[in-house]
Amino acid sequence: MRLYVPATRDDLDSVTTTTTRATWPIGPRVAHAVTPGLRAELPDEDDEGLEYAAWLAAADDSLGLVLQGATSPLRVVVTVEVPGGVVGDALVSGDDVSPSTVQVTDDVVAQVVCAHVDETDAGPDVLKVGQVAEADLDDALQAVVDRDLLWYDWTELAHAPR
Repeated sequence: MRLYVPATRDDLDSVTTTTTRATWPIGPRVAHAVTPGLRAELPDEDDEGLEYAAWLAAADDSLGLVLQGATSPLRVVVTVEVPGGVVGDALVSGDDVSPSTVQVTDDVVAQVVCAHVDETDAGPDVLKVGQVAEADLDDALQAVVDRDLLWYDWTELAHAPR
């Protein structure tokens, strides 16, 4: 099953890369995937559009992880493949929870497909979200959303910005 895992730059340090693949040990945590709920919410989207929606939700969750005290101010989304048996429905639901949200229920060594990481110069914009007054939050969030996350194949993870 393909998952889009919100992460921080620190998380990439635990990825193990060989000549044939990259793996990442992950434990129980929230991730995003193309779920029946996401398909129902976006019935006109094709598979690529649904994957992008799940990926965007993971990028949003990564922002929250960074603001909780990561050593790097860069958002990260790690795309992985895991056995379907380690993924369950999200434990949390509500208006603010994306329908793509799932829960990794067990420890698993995921196969890394790629990672998306903010450009280095995005750091100040990311940190600003946690520093502005409520009245300025929308503008600060928009500055982050407008930034692209750069794509790194599993073979290139060592070159991702810090």
